[in-house]
Amino acid sequence: MIVDTHVHVFTDDRKNYPQIRDTPRAGSIPTITEIGQTEWPLTTVEILTKLMDEAGVDKVFITQTKMWSYRNKWMYMDTKVEEVAQYTRRYPDRFVGLAGYNPFRIKESLREIETAVTRHGFKGVYVHIFGFDIPLHDKKMYPLYAKCVELDVAVSVQTGHVLEAMPSEHGRPMYLDYVASDFPELRILGAHTGWPWVEELMSVCYKWENVWFGIDAWMPKYLKPEIVNFIGSRMGQDRAVWGTNGLPWKESLDQVDALGLKPEARRKLIHANARELFRL
Repeated sequence: MIVDTHVHVFTDDRKNYPQIRDTPRAGSIPTITEIGQTEWPLTTVEILTKLMDEAGVDKVFITQTKMWSYRNKWMYMDTKVEEVAQYTRRYPDRFVGLAGYNPFRIKESLREIETAVTRHGFKGVYVHIFGFDIPLHDKKMYPLYAKCVELDVAVSVQTGHVLEAMPSEHGRPMYLDYVASDFPELRILGAHTGWPWVEELMSVCYKWENVWFGIDAWMPKYLKPEIVNFIGSRMGQDRAVWGTNGLPWKESLDQVDALGLKPEARRKLIHANARELFRL
């Protein structure tokens, strides 16, 4: 089984994603087609499942992404639960939902997360922290972490560099040191590798058994040697989780194979660790 832990809503209602009007390189970002995907933007869930089958991908996590514009102070991506549920409801064996969180609307968000988990079977929450201009260990985030512990679901947080026009500082992986300390029962995925602070994310993973390392949003051939070594190490192979953030599956998996991982490390990266993290 192959599990991709991070893909956004890409059906026709999101055909203009990524919304580059809040990115510093607007107009210069390559399209998915230019980097190898053949049919993008996707128009139906069926097209997505077809591409999954062609690449041998069994399960895909769909995120209810909520992004706040640091400069313009508005929610420029506000995915709804129903937009994710259209995948999980139609193909429950192929898609897994991750709810979203808005730290400026705590009560409303917590209510929505509980509905997503208890009614729609979502397996966790995804957070894009940067535009909100608060760090991952801010007090506005603690109600979310407590709710995830209560519901026994994981939280995936983008760490490290952010492409949009907003500071990356608030996604520093070392802030998860506070979160893991205060919530030892919370399962945490540090998504997007934490670059350029990959060593910080490794440090947190070495220290805390409830923190995992996500390699999503990077084609594997571009991963730093330190990350590849971590994935294949005795402890790191139990913590590394594969995902794409919408990058082409076949090319990504081919590049995983080219990393030279031992079979057990590869199996854990693309399947076993995600099952443990999200209790699949």
